[in-house]
Amino acid sequence: MMAHELLTTNEMAQADSLSVRAGTPSLVLMERAGRAVAEAAAKLVPFCGKMLIVCGPGNNGGDGFVAARLLKGRGYRISLILLGDRGLLRGDARAMADMWDGPIGSAEEFDPAEGDLIIDAVFGAGLTRPIVGDAAAVLNAMNRSEKPILAVDLPSGIDGNTGQICGVAVQAHTTVTFFRLKPAHILYPGRKKCGNVILADIGISAGVLDEIQPKLRLNSPDMWSGLIDVPDEEGHKFNRGHLIVLSGGPESTGAARLAAHAAARIGAGLVTVASPSEALLVNAVALSDIMVKSSDGVEGLRRLLDDRRRNAVVLGPGNGVGDALRDCVGLALASDRSLVLDADALTSFEGDAKGLQSLVLPAHAKKVVATPHDGEFSRLFKHEAEILIQKDRLGRAQAAAKFLGIVVILKGPDCVIAAPDGRATINQNGTPWLATAGSGDVLAGIIGGLLAQGAEAYEAATAAVWLHADAGRSIGPGLLAHDLPLALRDVVSRLISEHARQK
Repeated sequence: MMAHELLTTNEMAQADSLSVRAGTPSLVLMERAGRAVAEAAAKLVPFCGKMLIVCGPGNNGGDGFVAARLLKGRGYRISLILLGDRGLLRGDARAMADMWDGPIGSAEEFDPAEGDLIIDAVFGAGLTRPIVGDAAAVLNAMNRSEKPILAVDLPSGIDGNTGQICGVAVQAHTTVTFFRLKPAHILYPGRKKCGNVILADIGISAGVLDEIQPKLRLNSPDMWSGLIDVPDEEGHKFNRGHLIVLSGGPESTGAARLAAHAAARIGAGLVTVASPSEALLVNAVALSDIMVKSSDGVEGLRRLLDDRRRNAVVLGPGNGVGDALRDCVGLALASDRSLVLDADALTSFEGDAKGLQSLVLPAHAKKVVATPHDGEFSRLFKHEAEILIQKDRLGRAQAAAKFLGIVVILKGPDCVIAAPDGRATINQNGTPWLATAGSGDVLAGIIGGLLAQGAEAYEAATAAVWLHADAGRSIGPGLLAHDLPLALRDVVSRLISEHARQK
């Protein structure tokens, strides 16, 4: 099974500490980390090539000293640069530096011609302050060199918890990290700076995770595969839920239809498009396997919700911004249905996130999903400084989910799904082909379809984001939003087959 836990820098330090407490000396962990770096470097450079290793003053530099010693023993020509005073090295880094028997150059002696490969062992994942002075000059020189760069743990200049650049950052060809990935390996711009990421086993037992209890995950079907399975042989459509998708007027009906088709493809037993009277004919003509019901304003939606079998609602796609939609959101939340708040349903609360918050009940944490992209997010929370002050997408999504008390999907190339209790999942399988009109409406429909079938909000949101992205990747160039619901069929079929083989 894939290791999908993501560790913050503090959690990784805790993992190291727990491993040492269990009997593995910290010096052994550093030796193993350096060996993993040396193995990766040897695969990138032919035998007897040149390695330029740039070490920093901390444990990341210690890993670099280990790699230098091991690569020299293999016959590679090594040039080693230390940023800072050797006399200031401490602990394991000092011990590994003392085991290095070659010359040590200074920042002023950095020369890219000394290496076929540059190993960046300057700063690790714990960096949070801006890089300045000699260190910044060396990192910039590394990038200008056009030599391939192998980064240790993370490219220097990347905040391990957020993926943000601390002034200047190395652009790596390959990054070697240890035990578990950090958020910055998945979040942009750090993700792009990492290049190819190698996750090395340095002997830390997975059992330490039981004590750490990390709340961050890399999205993977391992987390929610139980949501995707063959229906019960004795079941029927009413066992699989009934979703309502609210439609806009005659000129904006397509978004609701995209959501409705996606919900049906993901397995919702029944899907009804709730259509304004003036758009009823447009929707009826365009839909054959999706039901259409007349629904004008909040009273129309209220009549549909009188039937308790209609257990989930998607609000927002193409609905139009304004008080009427705000009223529908309030009604749907009060009705205790599972709910997706997308697009216009969020923009209708522009600058009034507290107004939306006031409508949310504690039970909604397991039933309601909001799906803003960055623009919708900024409009909704524009008066909530404590949320917008978060510069990274993970921090913003987590703060928003806690504030609203519901699951929040912050859409983007590194889609973040956050729950009010602090759990968060980061998605990795996205594709730029999904950046097209209507793609978000399909995502809302997939979430709604899973909610209708009884999934809880966090699991439904996490699964939907991955399924949506995988469908997009399967289509590739030329993708249009209406291609996605049909592509879901093959994605789901493959997952069901894989699930059956694992049983």
